[in-house]
Amino acid sequence: MEMIQEPAAPTARLETPSQRLKREWFPDVRADLLSGTVVALALIPEAVAFSIIAGVDPKVGLYASFIIAVLTGIFGGRTGMISAATAAMAVLFVTLVKNHGIEYLFAATILTGILQFAIGAAGFGRFMRFVPRAVMVGFVNALAILIFLAQLPQFEGANWVMFAMVAASLGIIYGLPRITKAVPSALVAIIVMTIAAIALKLPLRIVGDMGALPSTLPFFALPQVPLSFETLQIIFPYALGLATVGILESLLTASLLDDLTETPSDKNRECKAQGFANLVTGFFGGMAGCAMIGQSVINFRSGGRGRLSSFAAGAFLLFFILVLGEWVRQIPMAALVAVMFMVSIGTFDWASFKSLQFHPRGESVVMVATVVAVVYTHNLAIGVGVGILLSALFFVRKVAKMVSVSSSFDEATQTRVYTIWGQLFFVSTDEFLASFDFEERIEHVKIDLTHAHLWDSSAVAAIDKVVFRLRRSGHEVELLGLNHASATIIDRLALHDKEGAIEAEFTH
Repeated sequence: MEMIQEPAAPTARLETPSQRLKREWFPDVRADLLSGTVVALALIPEAVAFSIIAGVDPKVGLYASFIIAVLTGIFGGRTGMISAATAAMAVLFVTLVKNHGIEYLFAATILTGILQFAIGAAGFGRFMRFVPRAVMVGFVNALAILIFLAQLPQFEGANWVMFAMVAASLGIIYGLPRITKAVPSALVAIIVMTIAAIALKLPLRIVGDMGALPSTLPFFALPQVPLSFETLQIIFPYALGLATVGILESLLTASLLDDLTETPSDKNRECKAQGFANLVTGFFGGMAGCAMIGQSVINFRSGGRGRLSSFAAGAFLLFFILVLGEWVRQIPMAALVAVMFMVSIGTFDWASFKSLQFHPRGESVVMVATVVAVVYTHNLAIGVGVGILLSALFFVRKVAKMVSVSSSFDEATQTRVYTIWGQLFFVSTDEFLASFDFEERIEHVKIDLTHAHLWDSSAVAAIDKVVFRLRRSGHEVELLGLNHASATIIDRLALHDKEGAIEAEFTH
C-alpha cells in the first residue's frame, strides 16, 4: 500500500489550469453526479443518527454534512473523498453538550476548524508517512467491521420482510453490474426497494423513523457563549481531541483512496480544507466532521472520482431533505443497510488473512492489535496509536539486534581492537556493554566506531562506562572512526574526554 506522495506528481506541475480543472472537476460528469446521488441518500440517515449520538437535533448533523461535503469537495487535497458528520466526532461531543449545551458545540467546532487549519499550514500532513502499512491495513479492516456492526441494530425486532429486502437489495447491488454498469447498482437498489416498499405497503423501518428532517436552509449565527478565557478552557480540550481524530481519520482515508485510485493527494491541503469546512460549519449550526471511509468507498465504487462527486453529495443532500423530503422519508432502511454491507465487504482487505502467515510476525501482531483496539474502543485515535506504538517497539527491537561487536588482538603491540557495527542507542547499550572483557590483562584497547552510529545520550553514557571501566583496569583506551554526528554528540555529552575525567570515573 503506497503511502504519502508529496508534493503532487511531477506531471501535475506541467498541466495547464484548464487541464487541471478538467482532471479534478470533470473527469466523468455523469459518473460523478450519479455517485454523488448515492452518497447523498446514504448520508441522510447516518447524519441523523450521528446527531442523536451527540444529543442534538438531526438538523445539526445534516447541515454539517452538507457544508463539509461541499467545502472539502472544492478545497480538499483528495478528489473524490467524502467528508461529513461522523460517529467518531459525534461521540466526542456527548459530554460537552450534556454539561454545557449546544452553543458550546458550535464554539468547539469553530475552534476545531482553526486548529486543523493551523495543522495543515504547519505542514504536519507529511507525518502521515510514519504510519506503517500494517497499521493502515488494520485501520481499514477495523472500520469495515465497525461499519458492519453499526447496521445490526436495524435488525432488532425486525420481521422477515427486513431480511428479505436486505437480501434483495444485495442481489441488485452485486447482480446488476453483471448486466450493465451504466448506473450505480446501489442507486438502483435504493430506488427499486423504495418503490416496492411504498407500493406493497411493507412494514419496514424507513428514513423518516430516524428523526425529523429540516425544512429550512442553514443560516449564519455566532455561538451564544461568553467570549472569555473560561469558555476557552471548556472547549479547548474537546476541540483538540476533535481536531486530532478528524485529521487522523481524514488522512488515513485519503491514503486509502490514494491506493484505490493510484493517484497522490495533498495531505496538508486536506488538513486546511477540513479546518476551513469545520470553521464555517460552526457558524451555520453544524457540528465538526471529517472524512468518511464508508461514504468515500461508496463514491469510489459508484464511479465518483472528481471534486464534482463530493460537491454533488453535499448539494444533493440538501436538495433531497428540503425539496424531496417527503420521498426521502419513505426510503426503507433495509436498502441503505444493504449499501453499507456492500461498503463493509468492499472495504475489508480480505487478502490480509492470507498474508498473516507470510508477513513478519511483528507486522501481523500490529495489524491484529490495531483492529482489536479500534473495534473494542470504537476510537480510531486509540487504535491507530496502539498500532504505531507497537510498530515502533518492534522496529526498535529489531534495530537493537543489529548491533554487533567483534574483537581482534595484536600480539606485537599488546592491543585489543573492538570493532562496533550497527546503531547504538538506549535499547542496544546492554548488548554493547556485554561484549567487552574488562578483566583482560593487556595495555592498550582501541574501540573502532567506523561502522557504528551513536544516536542518543544512552549511547554516549555506554561509551563513557566502557572507557572508565577499562581505565580503572589499567588499560589505555582510544576511540577511532567516529563519524561527524557521533563525534558531535560525544563532544557535547561525554565525560571521559573532559577535564576532571578521573574524578568523573567515580561519580559516573
